Amino acid sequence: MVKYKCSHCGKIYDPKTLVFRCDCGGMLDLEKFDFTFSKKDILKNEWSLFRYLKALPFDRKFNLWKDITMGEGLTPIVTLEKDNPNLLVKVDYAMPTLSFKDRGAAVLISKVKELGIKKVIQDSSGNAGNSIAAYASRAGIDCDIYVPEGTSLKKIKQISSHGAKVYVVKGTREDTAKAALKAAENKEGFYASHVYNPFFYQGTKTYAYEIYEQLNGKIPENVVIPVGNGTLLLGCYYGFKELFDLKLIEKMPKIIAVQAKGCAPIYKAFKEGKDFVDEVINTGTSADGIAIANPMRGKQILEAVRKTDGEIIIAPENKIEETRKYLAEKGFYVEPTTAATFAGFFKYYNENKSSIKGKIIIPLCGAGLKKD
Repeated sequence: MVKYKCSHCGKIYDPKTLVFRCDCGGMLDLEKFDFTFSKKDILKNEWSLFRYLKALPFDRKFNLWKDITMGEGLTPIVTLEKDNPNLLVKVDYAMPTLSFKDRGAAVLISKVKELGIKKVIQDSSGNAGNSIAAYASRAGIDCDIYVPEGTSLKKIKQISSHGAKVYVVKGTREDTAKAALKAAENKEGFYASHVYNPFFYQGTKTYAYEIYEQLNGKIPENVVIPVGNGTLLLGCYYGFKELFDLKLIEKMPKIIAVQAKGCAPIYKAFKEGKDFVDEVINTGTSADGIAIANPMRGKQILEAVRKTDGEIIIAPENKIEETRKYLAEKGFYVEPTTAATFAGFFKYYNENKSSIKGKIIIPLCGAGLKKD
């Protein structure tokens, strides 16, 4: 069975326990697990991200994922503008709960089921909570979700409709995380965090595997990704790194990460040349999905961006709503966080046209209906 490994001191832990971070305070990753994978290993008759099952950290005899999957993944890749064939979007809100977080939730909850765990705890500004609640319900696992005050009532209603118990926490997103951590420390359940639990990133890495399959191995030169906690960015990096190590792709794409102007601790650390991220004060942004003042995996995010010769950029707050309307005119009704990703990239592109070569792919992470 795949074990946890502390990213700081290297200590090994059994996932069957309720441990969610190392005794030294370090974040847990997965021990490297060996697998072989090529196009012939894709399960062509499985219409979900589990078509890449051979690359996922499950016991080969485990098949309960078949009762948990809702057909997540396999989201379309299309051109945004007919006059710019190099600019592609991946419609990752075309998921059962309308956000890309279903990738991580499907794999994590399947793993929780494999481990025989009966209850999960999670904190979320909305989308991850929706995903965990939906998949936990489908798996027959009890679920407590902690959300910050001010969370969209639509998101709270969706979470509770899946049978999860919702705790609305007064204060900031960080206060919400502290409340969930306290419950986890009290052994009230398995901490199914999209930040702390490394199995979640095994789900989001399928974003890279899909791009590889859908574009027939022709990986875009640039992938633009919103970053708060790094859920999609790290998964994307891990996926492309595996494909590269397996010699299925010739080079890694450049990761261009986008932060919100009002809450940009990773951008600040990147520009200052640091290899760690200091907590900042969230001065406010409509892109609440990436408004993380103290990203716990900041060091790993910085490493991933730098190893791809990437960049971290800022989304101008005054362009988010305008960009949201622009995307809606193109047929894509998205949350402000996705609009912020595009607003940041458009500004960066206009200032650096001569240096940006090749194809670019940007995810549409969350549906706008969940925000309004």
